[in-house]
Amino acid sequence: MRINEIIQQPEGRRLEFKETLPTVADLTKTIVAFANDAGGELFIGIRNEPREVVGIPEEDLLKLEEQISNLIHDHCYPVIVPDISFFGEATAKVIRVTVFRGSNLPYYLKSKGKSEGTFIRVGSTNRQADAEIIAELERQKRNISFDSEPIYDKAASDFMIEPFQVFFKEKTGEDLNEAALKKLDLLKAFQGNWIPTHAFALFSEYDSRKEWFPYSKIECARFKGTTSDLFIDQKTIDAHIGIQAELAYDFVMRHINQGATVNGVYTESRWEYPVKAIREALRNAVVHRDYSLTGKDIKVAIYDDMVEITSPGKLMPSIDFNELEARQSDIRNKIIAPLFKKIGVIDQWGNGLKLIADELKAYPEIEFKWYERGISFQVQFIKKETGRQPELQSELQSELQSELRKESLYGAVLRLLSDKPLNTGELSELLGQKNISGQLRKVIRKLHQDQLITNLIPNNVNHPAQRHQLTEMGRTFLKQLKNQN
Repeated sequence: MRINEIIQQPEGRRLEFKETLPTVADLTKTIVAFANDAGGELFIGIRNEPREVVGIPEEDLLKLEEQISNLIHDHCYPVIVPDISFFGEATAKVIRVTVFRGSNLPYYLKSKGKSEGTFIRVGSTNRQADAEIIAELERQKRNISFDSEPIYDKAASDFMIEPFQVFFKEKTGEDLNEAALKKLDLLKAFQGNWIPTHAFALFSEYDSRKEWFPYSKIECARFKGTTSDLFIDQKTIDAHIGIQAELAYDFVMRHINQGATVNGVYTESRWEYPVKAIREALRNAVVHRDYSLTGKDIKVAIYDDMVEITSPGKLMPSIDFNELEARQSDIRNKIIAPLFKKIGVIDQWGNGLKLIADELKAYPEIEFKWYERGISFQVQFIKKETGRQPELQSELQSELQSELRKESLYGAVLRLLSDKPLNTGELSELLGQKNISGQLRKVIRKLHQDQLITNLIPNNVNHPAQRHQLTEMGRTFLKQLKNQN
């Protein structure tokens, strides 16, 4: 890339800008964090806010190159060998320090030691790694996964695996007997005995695994509106992990709408969200979450304008969600993932992101976003405002349709506002009331709450010219009601 293209990119997991050579602490923390994570590039000579190339004097380039190399060698351990180069135009040179993901994990600051000097990259910042993350980095060095580690002080009989054995038989036609459990590495040999692995426990029922994995569950919630202030419904899914994704998918399907679209002379039903992509995202959340992190569960949140899925664990280093079309695969859980493939929950390796990308093409009104929230990974399916026809949620329809059909105050207010904006006094007068009734005020509050009406002057509720007006959702609702009648 040219320098003018690079400076358009946001700082993030693999990219950082510095106007001048940072302090020793800042520099070495960034280098260590890059090496422990997905690698990255540090550009020196670029101001971040506002983003601008300030450059490094040409006579200082070689001196700074040597200084950076010495600082990394003297302060980081194990040895990190960066690629240091000069980049940019003749009149504005910058220094590019490229660090590759290391194989001798974890990397840390010599002066602080491994327990206090290990850093990881979280978004565009460097964060000190705790004991759980350090342990995960050490597992990555040994090419083993957390789910494959044995539980030494528990027997297989301490976990209720029978429901998963029945499920496995239904999906594969095979018996998940002791021999199969050993072959699939759900049981491992230790001092002449076969003991359960973390994966074995995760496929057991919650009551038997909650001592070890109290957060191995999915918390689902349907919120009213676009904030998390008010619940409409919520559900905790704590069954064995083999069926968690499908149970969460069922929850989502109960709380999103299916509308109708016209295709030529035919009317076809169509979900308001790309449900296959949502199902794939839920499966990825379960299969690829980091089960070693305590205090974190998967969260599924449904708002009026968005479905959001959050899974514990950073995105695997080789996966890039900016390249959805590419077939990418990086397995965190080396026992769980193949077992999910065997029971048909996931397809071929690397197909998941492409499936999401392909279905999103049929939903131009849905925006797909992803974030690394601390040490969790989050995806969002968001309704775009432009060109979107709002639909009422089923809870709201069932609540108000009966009121409107029987010519109640709800329907009367909406129909009056369909002609022009009115204030409360004008509504009361048109309704034939001598004074503004408490019931009318209650109805108006309810219609505002359900986003069927809004204020004409949104930033000043008490403005003398304030009026109530129908929202686009309110007009759509009246139109739908008229067509039904």
